[in-house]
Amino acid sequence: MKAAAFSRYGGPDVLRLMEIDTPQAGTGQVRVHVKAAGVQPYDCAVRAGWTPPGVAPGLPKIPGNEFAGVVDQVGDGVTGVAAGAEVLGFGQLNSYAEYLVVPAEQVTAKPAGMPWEVAGGFSAGAQTAHIALQELRAGKGDTVLVHGAAGAVGTVAVQLAAQWGATVIGTGSEANHDYLRSLGAIPVAYGDGLLERVQAVAPDGVDAALDGAGGDALTVSLALVADRDRILTLVEHGRARELGIRVTPNLRSAARLAELADLYTQGKLRIHVRSTFPLDGAADAHREVETGHGRGRVVLTIG
Repeated sequence: MKAAAFSRYGGPDVLRLMEIDTPQAGTGQVRVHVKAAGVQPYDCAVRAGWTPPGVAPGLPKIPGNEFAGVVDQVGDGVTGVAAGAEVLGFGQLNSYAEYLVVPAEQVTAKPAGMPWEVAGGFSAGAQTAHIALQELRAGKGDTVLVHGAAGAVGTVAVQLAAQWGATVIGTGSEANHDYLRSLGAIPVAYGDGLLERVQAVAPDGVDAALDGAGGDALTVSLALVADRDRILTLVEHGRARELGIRVTPNLRSAARLAELADLYTQGKLRIHVRSTFPLDGAADAHREVETGHGRGRVVLTIG
């Protein structure tokens, strides 16, 4: 099969279209013919040299930890998933490929009305946002600050927090302010004076903060939120322990993913795909993600 992989660590240019042995589904696993795969900062970190916990060292590696496609092989002991099923799912690696194998409990049914490019980039942002907001105990009556609110995680976090009854303030570039309003957030611009701008729109204070930007955004969150147990960073993992703030635990599940997919079906979650690239354009997709700008998702279209 074809895969976008790398045989050495480095910048986006190390990604190459390679011929890799097609995997076979083992006991408890399914093989998926991949139609689309999301591209995330997580994948860029893997390409640059980070090895996720539990992943064996060694090269080559195929990035990608979210995908959508059609099940074409079912291993022994699998029930509830049949060949031909359209699914979306998650893993740690290997999504930038024509085929991948994952445990059957890491896929769920793709909604019939969900386009492939949306499905391929759905799992990571949606699940991360859902888990993070639960960790922050965000709910009715809260004022929740979301940094990087136009990004993949932020887009979902704004919508979920608003649905759960919170007032949401979303930081982003001026170009994304109308978009943030459409999701249910009060937009605030990045840059000097951010603390004062947030205080102006939240005179009664901020109860919780989800940091998807790091740096000054995290500093502002620390100044605004009294309870550090209600600050969660998606990016400043190295500082989280010393600051006494949260990071996102690994609580992804097919049940959580199915719940979020159902919200999409009901029209309660909007997902914006800003760019799609073919499999041999994975390096360009990484370059776009690493700009750190832009709204919504970047996705590889494969099948």
